[in-house]
Amino acid sequence: MKLGREFLSFAVVGAAGFVVDVAVLYLTAPLLGWYGARVLSFLAAATATWALNRRYTFSARSSNDSVLREYLGYLVTMLGGAVVNYGAYVLVLHWVTGAWAPAVGVALGSCAGLVVNFLSARYLVFKPPRS
Repeated sequence: MKLGREFLSFAVVGAAGFVVDVAVLYLTAPLLGWYGARVLSFLAAATATWALNRRYTFSARSSNDSVLREYLGYLVTMLGGAVVNYGAYVLVLHWVTGAWAPAVGVALGSCAGLVVNFLSARYLVFKPPRS
């Protein structure tokens, strides 16, 4: 089933995005704090997942837009999932302590935003080519 394959690929790409997200978060938190760094880490992860999803997950689908327009559209549509993601992250930071709390927050937030982001990417950004 094409939908199932796309969702699985989207989830695998999301796992790669998680690695980017956590790496940027921990590298920039000393300068920006845990909340400011989370904004930057989201942008880095969203950029990485856009490129990977464009190349692998939705390669057979075309947005028929310029690359820049597609990228910006992807970032905007990912904001729905980002709101859910960031909300979960903030809740975890308030409830969990320890060195791994930010990573746990990113992981739970990523899971919470996965379905919203997949549907947004599939139906709003990487639309099937028009006949």
